[in-house]
Amino acid sequence: MSAESGSVAAVSRNDVYSFTKPNRDEIVLVAGIGVEGDVHAGVHVRHRSRVKADPTQPNLRQVHLIQAELFAEVAPKGYDVPSGGLGENVTTHGLDLLGLPRGTILRFGAEPAEGPGGGDGVAVLGAVFAAADAATLDEPTARAAAAVKEAARRDGGGDPRPAVILAGLRNPCAQINGFRAGLLKEVLRKDGRGNPVRRAGVMGVVLRGGVIRPGDPVAVELPPGPRGPLERV
Repeated sequence: MSAESGSVAAVSRNDVYSFTKPNRDEIVLVAGIGVEGDVHAGVHVRHRSRVKADPTQPNLRQVHLIQAELFAEVAPKGYDVPSGGLGENVTTHGLDLLGLPRGTILRFGAEPAEGPGGGDGVAVLGAVFAAADAATLDEPTARAAAAVKEAARRDGGGDPRPAVILAGLRNPCAQINGFRAGLLKEVLRKDGRGNPVRRAGVMGVVLRGGVIRPGDPVAVELPPGPRGPLERV
């Protein structure tokens, strides 16, 4: 089911661990792995805190996306945050990423004419699913893995465009204040019930590989209902 659409504002990657990622003219998605040449690409977790806790966990954080509107929102408060500044791979424009449900598929680039498809999504992500099945997952991660698997099953394989399945939310950490003092409170808030509201972007798994460039359109495919909200992964 198609919903809103937006565009790519910037793309970024880094082959070494760093808080920010430099902008690039293009990035290449690799199915089931992440961004080619990025330090966070892999079947198992690559973020250092997650590796330290349990290196057997599946990598549901292969691609980090943030909406550019967040940067525009915090700029008047004195926070100059460039694209890639919070370590995201894809900066979007015109999409409410945080409001999308888990299992949403984002497709990048112009809608193709009829042609060869992209293959079986479940088979493509088989190594990630095997890692998820073998690991001990907490409840939010288990729900995220199940939603990614269902999205892969739902995908008919007929669309060859680069695609990412949204798994969950980035969990903001104190490093954000090291980048811009005080910025953490803008991306990690509490709602009226005291529950955390995470606003530092979303994480996804690569369903279909290919090149993404600034200016590419982004099409949103929502999962069928009932839909679960993105949780931290």
